[in-house]
Amino acid sequence: SGTKALGYFRYRGYKIEEGYSGYAEVPSYEDARRLGQAAVSRYEKGEIDRVELVYTRFLSLGTQRVVVTRLLPMERDEVEQAQESRQDGPQAQYEIEPDPDTILEELLPRYVEARIFAALLDAAASEQAARQRAMKAATDNAEELITKLSVVANKLRQASITTEIMEIVGGAEALRQAASGGVIDLLPDNLSSRDIFRDRLDPMLDRSGVRR
Repeated sequence: SGTKALGYFRYRGYKIEEGYSGYAEVPSYEDARRLGQAAVSRYEKGEIDRVELVYTRFLSLGTQRVVVTRLLPMERDEVEQAQESRQDGPQAQYEIEPDPDTILEELLPRYVEARIFAALLDAAASEQAARQRAMKAATDNAEELITKLSVVANKLRQASITTEIMEIVGGAEALRQAASGGVIDLLPDNLSSRDIFRDRLDPMLDRSGVRR
């Protein structure tokens, strides 16, 4: 959208007469007209002797290329190619009105506007393609991370379940051994006054509760 370029040149001390930004999202022909009028006006006044157009050309969804091309003055190769293409076929006599200078004065701004508008469209398409690639890469990375975290979560859950099962089995095994072996619990969970003073209440009982 031009913000990066403006920041780049400002940081390095370049003098910037005018700055335009915010056209990359949805460029319109009016934006191109505004830029073209500013460039042609300065060129016609002699304030600048050359205008170069730098933009990102859209080649395909996966390929974009930065292009630097001269906008003003028109390159001689383009004019010569146009003349050669006209000479290939049959020639005809034309009467031009008004004079060529007047026609050029009208067509030059249109030519500049059309090229700028085409560059804006290329830049917008290139930006959308770059965003799509970035979003796809982010989505792929997120899906890979979800898969890895799911595996880790399943392992932790399985380990927790296994630990709980082992504790239950161990407790059940201890209870089974205690029941089968007749082991007396020396530390009962609940005690009554009769249990505490058992030997005084019944002198015939020893400390283990067995009658003498």
